[in-house]
Amino acid sequence: MQRLSHPGWWIAAGIVIVSLWSSLFVVTQGEQALVLRFGAVAYPDNPVFAPGLHIKKPFIEDVVRYEARVLDVDPPAEEVILADQKRIVVDTYTRFKIVDPLLFYQAVRTEEAARSRLREIVNNSARRVLGNVMLPSVLSSEREQIMHGILLQVTEAARPLGVEVVDVRLRRADLPQQTSQSIFNRMVSERQREAAEARAQGSERAQEIRAAAERERTVILAEAQRQAQILRGQGEADANRIYADAFSADPQFYAFYRSLHAYKESLGDQNTTYLLSPDSDFFKYFAHSPERR
Repeated sequence: MQRLSHPGWWIAAGIVIVSLWSSLFVVTQGEQALVLRFGAVAYPDNPVFAPGLHIKKPFIEDVVRYEARVLDVDPPAEEVILADQKRIVVDTYTRFKIVDPLLFYQAVRTEEAARSRLREIVNNSARRVLGNVMLPSVLSSEREQIMHGILLQVTEAARPLGVEVVDVRLRRADLPQQTSQSIFNRMVSERQREAAEARAQGSERAQEIRAAAERERTVILAEAQRQAQILRGQGEADANRIYADAFSADPQFYAFYRSLHAYKESLGDQNTTYLLSPDSDFFKYFAHSPERR
């Protein structure tokens, strides 16, 4: 019991426990690990440790953990010049995964350094691919082919980093602010010009319609007047014929009727004064009726 209570025993036991604890490490799901010995890979033949409990040499070996899941790269938007010399602001995002941890460690060591390299690779690839296309292609169904071309170049350039590029997408492709404003102003001017032209064409068409309507109105009125005159002439001719037939049947009655009509027209105005002889022909029907005559 005295030996067990000696301080040296407790120190030795502590060292053993710490050594055992330091020799064990756990790789969780979604991780992959490398074991390094003084900065170099400790087990070159089998460098990657899968998820589970593993043993390493304490104090001289360290564990470097990397994500086995898909990672994202979101580079800042960049201004790119297209083949037609148009400038657009391109915003991309990239998804990748570490497929060779040993090569990844040798090339970039950290995930942040890998993201920095991938941002540069993606931007350069986007500039090369977009520099060979026109603006209408970026805004059309050809956009999918453009993204596929960028993906191929990024995949090839990222292979030495030990990563696999899963996808590259053009999240946004907009014109620069000053260019957008210029295009907007030009569109407004173009629409105003089209509106003025449409109004001019409408005014011209309205004048044509009004002139045609006025011309048709004049023709219709002239035709109506002609028909009215014809009908009036025919009516007067029929009236004269009827009167002639009627009056020829009794000439005395006709003379009497004509005198009454003359009396009506002449004596209807009370302000008119006539100086005539009583035995004039004008008053013959006042003194003698047709029967007596």
